[in-house]
Amino acid sequence: MNESLQTVYPGAASSSVALEQRHRVLRNTYWLLALSLVPTVLGAWLGVSTGFMSRMGTGMSVLVFFGGAFGLMYAIEKTKESAAGVAVLLGFTFFMGLMLSRLLAGILGSYTNGASLIMLAFGGTAAVFFAMATVATLIKRDLSGMSQFLYVGAVVIIVASLLNIFLIQSSAMMLAISVLVIGLFSAFMVFDIKRVLDGGETNYITATLHIYLDLYNVFQALLSILGFAGGSRD
Repeated sequence: MNESLQTVYPGAASSSVALEQRHRVLRNTYWLLALSLVPTVLGAWLGVSTGFMSRMGTGMSVLVFFGGAFGLMYAIEKTKESAAGVAVLLGFTFFMGLMLSRLLAGILGSYTNGASLIMLAFGGTAAVFFAMATVATLIKRDLSGMSQFLYVGAVVIIVASLLNIFLIQSSAMMLAISVLVIGLFSAFMVFDIKRVLDGGETNYITATLHIYLDLYNVFQALLSILGFAGGSRD
């Protein structure tokens, strides 16, 4: 019966295979995304316990962050078609955890409820992820037209952040940027998950990298807001 159906409707078989491939990419992406949290936590723990990043000057830490992040992302792009790509991606997430330790150490050292704020930011990020994954599943329209707007928004936020770090140094501007980051990278999350669902992204390593960066930025921004608004020094 199935063979007859495929003979009459040859597109039915190819459509079924394409759908299965998309589900497999999404499934592998989610598994690798969950695995990537392990080296992130290890990197963050190492950075906080040694104080390595906290002792580094602001200018040097920004330089190390951009140099290391873009270098490793380039390496991921070059190895994404092989098993080595998974190892490079996990190395990247370890590095990102190490970079995150500067913020974590500041929260833990400045506020008595620092650990609670970190857990709250983690829970909030997980909630954003599940909400955006649900939205991506429910949306039927093509979102590829969003890409230019999203990437321009990311560039604007990076420039604004660097200006605030080195020139303006305003807490109010930092708070405003953090709010924009949560909104922008939540939209990125929907866009990146929808690309996998629609078959626009067929490499699970690349898909994991994109969604990981979305989550990383949302967590970092949310933790900054919680520290600013809910940190207790008593």
